[in-house]
Amino acid sequence: MMREFEIERQFDIRIESIKPNKGVYFLKTNKGMKCLKRINYGIQKLYFVYAAKEHLINNGFKYVDKYNLNMEGEPYALVNEDIYTLSEWLEGRECNFHDDNDIIMASKALACMHISSKGYDPPENSKLKTDLGRWPHLMEKRVKALDKMRDMSRKRNRKGDFDFNYVKNVEFYKKLGRRAFNVLKDSDYMDMCRTTEEEKSFCHHDYTYHNIIIDKNNDVNILDFDYCKREVRVYDISNFMIKVLKRRDWNIECANLIIDAYNEVNPLSREEYRVLYAFLLFPQRFWRLGNRYYYNEVNWATNTFNKKILSLVSEQEQYMKFIDEFKTVYDQKE
Repeated sequence: MMREFEIERQFDIRIESIKPNKGVYFLKTNKGMKCLKRINYGIQKLYFVYAAKEHLINNGFKYVDKYNLNMEGEPYALVNEDIYTLSEWLEGRECNFHDDNDIIMASKALACMHISSKGYDPPENSKLKTDLGRWPHLMEKRVKALDKMRDMSRKRNRKGDFDFNYVKNVEFYKKLGRRAFNVLKDSDYMDMCRTTEEEKSFCHHDYTYHNIIIDKNNDVNILDFDYCKREVRVYDISNFMIKVLKRRDWNIECANLIIDAYNEVNPLSREEYRVLYAFLLFPQRFWRLGNRYYYNEVNWATNTFNKKILSLVSEQEQYMKFIDEFKTVYDQKE
């Protein structure tokens, strides 16, 4: 257990109460409500994340969970070998992906955040996090990994339901992966990476409901920039769309709402739709589920894995209908 007095000493606060809350700690202190979090990456990456948030605030996007500094002016406390951050606790409710109005607000907030992210020079002592230019390679590698995992499942002595469902469906997702790779290859992706590099912008990389907090003034606050990195902005948009649409039966109108709201603030270019299409095609969720299962990345119960794969497979028809509609509406050739 973390030693609370160390946190108090290093951040110069007095903790009145502490309670665990979804992987972080909710603190009542003499300086207001705080969020204490143990991070599982190093200090150089933390400097990148800290400076990225400060950059947004200085560029007019102040709706983030700003870090508190310790007595030495650093954005962390060291307790034994562990690194902790302390940030403002943002009061509000999580974004409701079943509510059109919430989705529109969240989409506009993402667009504003992307605008404010421009011109970010990470500090000297930070580790630059970037995925620019990597997606063709990542897609190719992940499609190959689908085969590797299929072979692993065939060699298992005791096959579970997940193994059977994985093998039964892997071809479907491999086809999608190859389609996505071909669309990306036939796009201006590399030019977009160069533009992103020049404008020095970044993405949140985990833009989902529990990181989008709507406060009592109806302002949209964005939390948890742990995964933020240099990246083409349509990555964030596609990731957000997938998170919403899987809960909305892959409804094309809902997709249009997200894109229209984003465009109102920060319009997408014609070329960007093509890369967005490639990301929407790529079977990231199927790959990730297999990865978590076959490489023991998370210790969920076996039936949890099976439930997740069945739920993913049950969307296939709606998803393919959506892909066809998206292709038509946004005029994509393959």
